[in-house]
Amino acid sequence: MTRQSESGQPIEPVYDQKSLTGWDPAVKLGAPGSYPYTRGVYPTMYTGRPWTMRQYAGFGTATESNARYRRLIDHGTTGLSVAFDLPTQMGHDSDAPLARGEVGKVGVAIDSIEDMRVLFDGIPLDRVSTSMTINAPAAVLLLLYQLVAEEQGVPGDRLTGTVQNDILKEYIARGTYIFPPEPSLRLAADVFRYCRTELPQWNTISVSGYHMAEAGATPVQEIAFTLANAIAYVRTALDAGMEVDAFAPRLSFFFVARTTLLEEVAKFRAARRIWARVMREDFGARDPRSWMLRFHTQTAGVQLTAQQPEVNLVRVALQGLGAVLGGTQSLHTNAYDEAIALPTERAARLALRTQQVLAYETDVTATVDPFAGSYAVESLTDRTETEVLALMERIEELGGAVRAIEHGFQKERIEESAYRVARETESGERVVVGVNRFVLDEEEPYRPLRVDPGIEARQTERLAALRAGRDGAAVTRALAEVRSAARGTAGLLPPLREALRARATVGEVCDALRAEWGEYTPR
Repeated sequence: MTRQSESGQPIEPVYDQKSLTGWDPAVKLGAPGSYPYTRGVYPTMYTGRPWTMRQYAGFGTATESNARYRRLIDHGTTGLSVAFDLPTQMGHDSDAPLARGEVGKVGVAIDSIEDMRVLFDGIPLDRVSTSMTINAPAAVLLLLYQLVAEEQGVPGDRLTGTVQNDILKEYIARGTYIFPPEPSLRLAADVFRYCRTELPQWNTISVSGYHMAEAGATPVQEIAFTLANAIAYVRTALDAGMEVDAFAPRLSFFFVARTTLLEEVAKFRAARRIWARVMREDFGARDPRSWMLRFHTQTAGVQLTAQQPEVNLVRVALQGLGAVLGGTQSLHTNAYDEAIALPTERAARLALRTQQVLAYETDVTATVDPFAGSYAVESLTDRTETEVLALMERIEELGGAVRAIEHGFQKERIEESAYRVARETESGERVVVGVNRFVLDEEEPYRPLRVDPGIEARQTERLAALRAGRDGAAVTRALAEVRSAARGTAGLLPPLREALRARATVGEVCDALRAEWGEYTPR
């Protein structure tokens, strides 16, 4: 029986030369580091140095997260990835009524420049690459990072990293939006413009398919919806008067890696080829850096199981291998216990060691794109490309990504895919080791990491001290400038930066924007 891929494509039992009839490697592949970048965005890929090992971490207070970051660096992490708590992601201070019960739970609580200063204490920001998973208030957290670097004596042109800044996928799958789409897109484009001069080495957006995949999107949907969103961002920046080659080289992407290794490798290769063509042919980009789809990968959290959690170590190793064989630029490997709670320090260290084994104990870094020319992988790559392009065309027919979101198109397709997977798992048609086959009569006990419930009270005390000790009149004036900029068309980041420098809080600057733009309410 012919097996089906996650996207519903048939996977043949045998592929041979007939599978690639008429296939021209010069057109489909090119050389590594050359258009259309099927084989990777750099000529040498990992043969010179491995990918960036970027472990995602953040919980509780800035002090606790800082200690975790410093230990990860000591263990060999080459990039940090900051997880923020839900109030921070939604632009609320820790003492806001809506923040109750959520402070420090799923990430670190950052209310002001004082928290950001503690978060990176003792970490030289000119020697570490930092990624921040933050979207609606992305500009605010990026500016806090820049201000702390400034205090360290590190100029903006020495800072490297990525801010997610991808609001469209929040409307589709994740839900941490604040403002309506139009002003949100304006704010995203303002980050592009600001970083062009202030933070030239910073990746200004990480257009994310990961969260859509975690919500249930198939690999084809993940790529199609992500690239359609990216096209919307490019159009927004062009409409704001920017030249495509002035911002496109700093665009980046974020994808999932599942255990279905062959399809995942094909997915990454097809995405690079499609994006190169879109940027060169549709948008007329001339800088080859604008054609490159550079991406970060995180292993699939949705595939982790609470039952027999140690089996997740095997899953994560396979997922990480797929990301590497697919040509990722950076990688986060999940800890085996993340289906239960925030990872313990031991579990986080094992996740990092998984990457280090892949990089230093296997031969996957010895040659570039080892699957090039494979009958199976090239066939899957071509089929994935065809199906992604068809789905992207459907989104264009609806008026583009934003209009499709308003129609509920992407959300409905993702929900349909998630329902299918749930039904297959429940029926046993889809095998999940330890869940519906090879189960234990009794699970072994596990002691998860617990977040201190006193964090909320301590953050509230810090906020009270901050407000008592700052120049209140200066903060009021700075917030008025933010509101004035929001009403106009000038860049928003300079007045936001000065408000944060005056020790306005994350919640206060977001409330200033809420006062002018309102909040988004889904249909």
